[in-house]
This record gives sequence, C-alpha cells and structure tokens, in this order.
Amino acid sequence: MKLIVGLGNPGKKYENTRHNVGFIVIDKFYQNNGFSEWKGSKRFKAKFCKAKGVTEQIILAKPETFMNKSGQAVRSLAAFYKIKPHDIWVLHDEIDLPTGKLRISQNASAGGHNGIKSIIEELGTSEFVRFRIGVAGQMRVKISAEKYVLQKFSKEEKAQIDEFLKFAVQAINTALISGITEAQNEYN
Repeated sequence: MKLIVGLGNPGKKYENTRHNVGFIVIDKFYQNNGFSEWKGSKRFKAKFCKAKGVTEQIILAKPETFMNKSGQAVRSLAAFYKIKPHDIWVLHDEIDLPTGKLRISQNASAGGHNGIKSIIEELGTSEFVRFRIGVAGQMRVKISAEKYVLQKFSKEEKAQIDEFLKFAVQAINTALISGITEAQNEYN
C-alpha cells in the first residue's frame, strides 16, 4: 500500500499559491485515475481517498492542518493503515528549483521546508520519498521565503505549472509501476 500526500494549506485564501503546489499536483493525479471521492476526516486531519493501483492499493491525502503540522496527518494515516515510511510519498513545493522542475529523492533532510520537517518529526525518520516541485519562478527579491511561497503564481508561472502537471502525473505513475529509481532516472 502506498500513501501519496500532497502538501499545502487548507482554505480558499491559499489556493493557487506556490506553497499549495502539492495540492495542485495531487488533484491532477486524482483526476487522471479511478479514485473514490475525497472524504474529510477529523481523525486523520486530512482529506483522503483510495484506489486500487496497478500493483497495490493507493491512498491519496491532503492534510487539513496548516503546512507546519502536516506530519500529524501523515503519521495518523500511516499508523492506521500500517504504511511503512518508504511507502509514503510526499509532493511539495521547493523554492530551490525553477518553476516546473521536479526532483525525486528519498531519505533526505527537510532542507528548510517546515512541512517536511513536521513529517520527519512525527514519523521519526526521513526515509519517505519526496517529489520536490520547483516554484522558484523569477527569483524573489527582498522578500522572505515564507512570504514568497504564500503568494499566488504569476500568469507566466501558472502556465508553466499547467504544462508541468502532465509531466508530474507521468512521474508518479512511472514510480508506481517501475519504482522510484526508474522514476528518478527518467524525471530528475
């Protein structure tokens, strides 16, 4: 069983912000596959849905906590469904990559990302897989990283992300069918 988690902040205020690109990608993956309807769960602190993948059961999740507490939702879902850390895949924004670029890694540090830091703290390991989605755009000038990621995409960036979505969904599908190493070789 795989748990694929898209990171973001809940609420209309944060829709289409750089920090919510994990939600954007997981929603596109959801649309392209035969998942059940999203269900909200106070117990899991997340919206989630399930489907039978080609090789195994897949659970998609979008934490309903704010980014800095994403680990609570990941830990509760992983514990309930008995999912090992290496079977948890996290899709999240990465300000150190150009918009529309993807890097797949495993067992990596938080790299300053508070959502990833929360997941590492809650799971007690960094063994999970990360799909790091570039949001650097026209690199920010005189603005903190925290403010930058909470801004909406520019028109140019939105067009790049729209093109990127098909690529990201293909990368996830390749990882599910052929494994993480194959996906890294093809999409990194």
